Amino acid sequence: MNENEGILELVEMLYNMISEAWGVPLGNDKCLVDRDKALDLIEEIKNQLPAEIAEARRLVSRRDEFIQSAKREGESIRKMAEERARKLVDEQEIVRAARARAEETVASAENKSREIHRAMNEYVDETLRSAEETVAQSLDIIRQSRSRYRNAAAGYNQGGASREEN
Repeated sequence: MNENEGILELVEMLYNMISEAWGVPLGNDKCLVDRDKALDLIEEIKNQLPAEIAEARRLVSRRDEFIQSAKREGESIRKMAEERARKLVDEQEIVRAARARAEETVASAENKSREIHRAMNEYVDETLRSAEETVAQSLDIIRQSRSRYRNAAAGYNQGGASREEN
């Protein structure tokens, strides 16, 4: 199995394997599937799911690091503005102007930090939602395939038992 194949590709391969499988006589809903191939595909899907989840966690971690960096930058800007304001204490008007500018800078940095935080939250939420949908779709397909396989196996076993009784 190619490690670069995505979960959806693997699920599609499993779906195709089942949809193209030979039908069982007198059982339109039943088919014969190469068990080893089907199990290999399911195993590969299981192996790749943790990687998808790890990627989502990595994105959350990067978002947190980015937010912390923005907060540090904002704090640094605020401290620089305060220091600059202290140096300009010679005249009252200059001090007032410096404080106003420092507050504007801090407010601007805080707004920028909030915007970045909001954008990163939306991005991570969308990525996690997409990963969750992919995992849910894969699980549904696996469950459907398992159900079809059980039905096919039950039909095959019932057909074999009927022949032995005759």
